[in-house]
Amino acid sequence: MIEATRSYKLRLFNSKKMMFPNVKVLRILILFCTISGIGSLSFAQDAPKYSNEFLAVGVGARALGMGNAFTAVTNDVTSGYWNPAGLLGVKGDLQIGAMHSEYFAGIAKYDYIGVAKPIDSLSTISFSFIRFGIDNIPNTIDLIDPSGNIDYDRITSFSTADHAFLISYARKLRIPGLQVGGSAKVIYRRVGGFGKAWGFGLDAGLQYQRNQWRISAVARDVTSTFNAWSYSLDERTVEVFQQTNNDIPVNSVELTLPRLMLGVAREFKFAKKFDLIVALDLENTFDGKRNTLIKTSTFSTDPRVGLELGYAGVVYVRTGISNMQYITDVNDKRNLSVQPNIGLGLKIKSFTLDYALSNIGSGGASLYSNIFSLKFDLFKKSS
Repeated sequence: MIEATRSYKLRLFNSKKMMFPNVKVLRILILFCTISGIGSLSFAQDAPKYSNEFLAVGVGARALGMGNAFTAVTNDVTSGYWNPAGLLGVKGDLQIGAMHSEYFAGIAKYDYIGVAKPIDSLSTISFSFIRFGIDNIPNTIDLIDPSGNIDYDRITSFSTADHAFLISYARKLRIPGLQVGGSAKVIYRRVGGFGKAWGFGLDAGLQYQRNQWRISAVARDVTSTFNAWSYSLDERTVEVFQQTNNDIPVNSVELTLPRLMLGVAREFKFAKKFDLIVALDLENTFDGKRNTLIKTSTFSTDPRVGLELGYAGVVYVRTGISNMQYITDVNDKRNLSVQPNIGLGLKIKSFTLDYALSNIGSGGASLYSNIFSLKFDLFKKSS
């Protein structure tokens, strides 16, 4: 009887050990979340809700097809954006990724390119570049000549673009299954010859894998990101702004508050060649109540759910839902609105092509875009 009881207790202990993460991992995760939340609350009252929003669009058609529920799933070159800890999943000697997408009937263009390279078996580094811009914007400041006549030949054009350069690093820790990473990002934003801004920020992330479970946490702009804006308006532009009751911009500093991304994913394998990944991400902001599914006066949470079904490691089908919010119609009736996303993937040896039909974050179906991304692994030739 005593031996049976001991055996039962041993089995129970082992089962709990398999079910629950390492205590050290939980402590690290709690500390990670606390630092991110405190950093946000300290500036929440003075900072704008929306800043550097071009960095919230997302990169890689695989992630977009899964509704951006990707921080626990990411394991390639795009991890420099989603969760730098995932860079340790990069295989080969060098991995290159690229994406091009267009929004608002081709008016806005979003481009991404990234390069990741393993340093050794414990660490990986990557470089990423993102540009979101609108080109050929008419400048009508001089539309009317000094005599008061409209002269269309006096119309010029300019571009407005947001750029981000990211340097990311990931490393495995001594705790089995735990890996951490960080990204330093330099931001350059420009509005024609009228104004420009330079900014700098840091992201930090971790991933923990145990059996088929993956847990992640990402603190975006963990120390807050500061953009210093400077403007150079000539006398003619200032005069036109005043005549048309426009505000005259002044040099200022724009603050982007931290946000905390929590993710969990589970992988299932069945029928020999099929595998399924189910993922859930919670994006938490601390700048006051937003129109998200979960919202309080302290924080707002935007949930995202994604699925990926793969066959033989070659063909993938993806779907996901995001941007869940309640919208009030003209009859004051509140309806739940969700954004569905779908995607496909094809992997042939070292080459991967991904496609997604996704949205930039609005409920209107007319804003859906076809997005393609490429990924290529390079291997050294064996001597």
